[in-house]
Amino acid sequence: MANQSLLRIAKEIKGIQSSNDLSIIVAHQDEDIRNVKALILGTPGSPYEYGFFEFAIQFGHEYPSKPPKVEAKTTNHGRTRFNPNIYAGGKVCLSILGTWHGELPGEDWSSAQGLESVLWSVQSLMSNDPYANEPGFEGRTTDDDKKKNDAYCAKIRHETIRIAVLQKLEAMYGIQADGSIQKAPDTEKWQSDSDDASESEEESREKLRWEPFNDWQKRRFIWYYEAYLKTIETHAPKHKEAEKFETMPFEGGSNSMDGTFQYGQLGKRLLRVKEVVNQETEDWAKEGMLAKQRDSSKAYSMQSQFNVVKHTQKNGGIMNIDLELEDGNPFVWIMTYFGKPESNLDGGVFKIKISTSVKFPEEQPRVKVVTPIYHHKVSKDGVLCYNANKPEEMKNHIQMIVFALEEESPPYDPRTIVNPEAAKMFFGSAEDKKKYNRSQRRAAQDSLETGC
Repeated sequence: MANQSLLRIAKEIKGIQSSNDLSIIVAHQDEDIRNVKALILGTPGSPYEYGFFEFAIQFGHEYPSKPPKVEAKTTNHGRTRFNPNIYAGGKVCLSILGTWHGELPGEDWSSAQGLESVLWSVQSLMSNDPYANEPGFEGRTTDDDKKKNDAYCAKIRHETIRIAVLQKLEAMYGIQADGSIQKAPDTEKWQSDSDDASESEEESREKLRWEPFNDWQKRRFIWYYEAYLKTIETHAPKHKEAEKFETMPFEGGSNSMDGTFQYGQLGKRLLRVKEVVNQETEDWAKEGMLAKQRDSSKAYSMQSQFNVVKHTQKNGGIMNIDLELEDGNPFVWIMTYFGKPESNLDGGVFKIKISTSVKFPEEQPRVKVVTPIYHHKVSKDGVLCYNANKPEEMKNHIQMIVFALEEESPPYDPRTIVNPEAAKMFFGSAEDKKKYNRSQRRAAQDSLETGC
């Protein structure tokens, strides 16, 4: 029975990992498959939008007869309750987990359910109506209840950016309260949920632990930077600086979300994190050149991948691209993309910079379209949102970059939108789509006039 339980857990983990889900990621340490970490991306359009919410899942020896234990880790050191059902102490109340009694058939745990259904259930709590998750408040639609829900969403939205985004990135990079960088002695160390990046050295040492999701969060921070910025710009005028959060009827003691609105500070911190991420990307090029000069195996491997892709491209591969290395650096690829014939980008010539870390594939490439382009998957500052099916193969990255630029009828998925203005046009009315097409054709024409 024990072996069957382990095999099932392994199968479920592999299933999620191979699905390339953009909003859920799981990992486990090799020596203990029963202890799993999961990261859930906050639901787009909700007050949790694009936040990074971490959970620890522990499978008992009676799994799947009994559900796993789930503990919330993104809690600001046990000080912040992100949902009526996600406590500051880490407890997650769900009937599927046996931590709450369901009232309807099928709400309780059954062995037919698994890790994925657990994570989906947790993610479903992060909705536009979190106030209704509290027993006794569901279904209430009075004006007072609506105001309470709006007030609750307002502080969740603020704390999502502060705690579930900024604190995590600041801790990864060692960004201090004054914006300076303090590198940890152990470069593999990451202190999760730091208190505004101001923990003592002793507390930091206690945080030495396995953290598998750093690069996943960094890439998504780059993707969703403009969304975070838009949230701040939209909601900052609605709240005075240092205005206190409203306390909900079900909050109290240490199980609450207390604090004040500090959107002005969040905006400055957001910009600082972006600067540090961009600097890291530039440092990758320097590290890559040093690796080449030392004739390291990683430099040789990346050069070999470039040679394979270049050979494939020349012999019937993707025809409308050209590839070169920047200054001979095997970790910085320059792709020239020639707009697909008979598409809006037909005739355009676009320069795309692909920066790769010496830790590839653990750290995935960062792609920037250097030549201005109008595209719902390319941010205003050129960041391209794409997902590789085979993240360890640079050939697949090139293919998926081209696919992202050329996909004509993608399904609407807000997780892949990094240019909200362009997306509104692309997925809007027929007239909006015409404006989108004209903007793309204009970008193709301008690329010839300005040069790539």
